[in-house]
Amino acid sequence: MSTPARQPTFYIPHGGGPCFFMDWPYPSPNPWTSLAQWLCQLRGTLPQAPRAVLVISGHWESEPVAVNVQQQPPLLFDYYGFPEHTYRLKYPAPGSPELAADVRRLLDAAGIPSTTDGKRGLDHGVFVPFKLIYPDADMPVVQLSLRQGLDPAAHLQLGAALAPLRDRGVLIVGSGMSFHNLRVRSMENQLIPGSQLFDDWLGETVCQRDIAARNAGLRNWSQAPAARYAHPREEHLMPLLVAAGAAGDDLGVRTFNDVMMGWRISGFRFGQAPQAAAGS
Repeated sequence: MSTPARQPTFYIPHGGGPCFFMDWPYPSPNPWTSLAQWLCQLRGTLPQAPRAVLVISGHWESEPVAVNVQQQPPLLFDYYGFPEHTYRLKYPAPGSPELAADVRRLLDAAGIPSTTDGKRGLDHGVFVPFKLIYPDADMPVVQLSLRQGLDPAAHLQLGAALAPLRDRGVLIVGSGMSFHNLRVRSMENQLIPGSQLFDDWLGETVCQRDIAARNAGLRNWSQAPAARYAHPREEHLMPLLVAAGAAGDDLGVRTFNDVMMGWRISGFRFGQAPQAAAGS
């Protein structure tokens, strides 16, 4: 049996609710198009097909950290006020109890308590983007929760504990939004200045070559320009810290950047053949 290629880690924006699977009702062009295109091409940038994907979404928090162990996880439609057909979306991807067990062994070795969950469905931070990344639903997907309290250092440590999975053919994906203040938006997709301020800082921090400085910056993210404007609550940023922690010494590259709903949004990749940023 050949040795699996080391997989990169990703931080992906997962959009707003089921945004990729509904008609855009406003007069402006659909602002989610470039993100959908980026997600669709993501699997083609991998060194080889992973054996499974481990996803950390901004929509699940638990203490201790929890891992989904179901063989056939259902979907959790945890969005509100969208067209009726978006509550009938299907994504029958298999789970992987074997990967879930590997995750728990690694967390235990790192002194991080964990538990299992055999009932919760994959939330929209998982199934909505992965319907584009793996549309045939043929890639095993396991979801891991964030840690309650959303401590930045704890999420970097969580990622570091999971890093060995990358050499075992597992793709680690943090799924969130790099700007997540739902109280401010532009239906005409006019750039909101505060989102640009935070995005500039985030790109400089994540993509610097000094890994210790990168992690220190992420631990202290709340001191960044417009930090609390961008993230009144930081659950959609913490998946980035898990991805960065799992990256080890691999450099971060911004591979997606565009304006959606007036928000300047970025996606990042750590390790393995980075490519130029998509979007404008």
